[in-house]
Amino acid sequence: MIIAALFSSLVIGVGSFAWGYAQIGLIVVSRWMIAFGIFWLISIWQKWRWVSTLGVLLAIPFAIFGLWFNFIIGWMFSGMIFVLFAWNLTEFQRKLKFALPRDDIKAMTRRHLARISLLALAGLLLASLLMALRGQIPSEWGPFMLGVFLLSLFQLIGWFRR
Repeated sequence: MIIAALFSSLVIGVGSFAWGYAQIGLIVVSRWMIAFGIFWLISIWQKWRWVSTLGVLLAIPFAIFGLWFNFIIGWMFSGMIFVLFAWNLTEFQRKLKFALPRDDIKAMTRRHLARISLLALAGLLLASLLMALRGQIPSEWGPFMLGVFLLSLFQLIGWFRR
């Protein structure tokens, strides 16, 4: 359950940053972001927990730089939201190792994912609102939001089936 959410949030977060930077013409930076995203995905299986912290620390200046130089807000917000989501899930996974045998880990995981999913949704809605106010909604934003919604819906259905 966590692995699927971690994988998808990481792909969406890094992909959003890379797409936002590529639209401005910084293709080389986008490629390095994708390379780091692949490294981060590999680090999940290698159990290198420090990579997620490094990823967040790298994402913060990329988001600030993008916002400062008027890149499309949605891609910067989306990138930061989902990178934080991935970092949070990595830390939550680490904390679950210390759970007591009597703890209901599945219920704890569902509640945690529900809380941070609502925060991610609120962030995406805020980004959409800010882009609408600036008249800066790209044509890719609608399919992106639809994809994120469908992915969330499928994951929610999967959680309730278990």
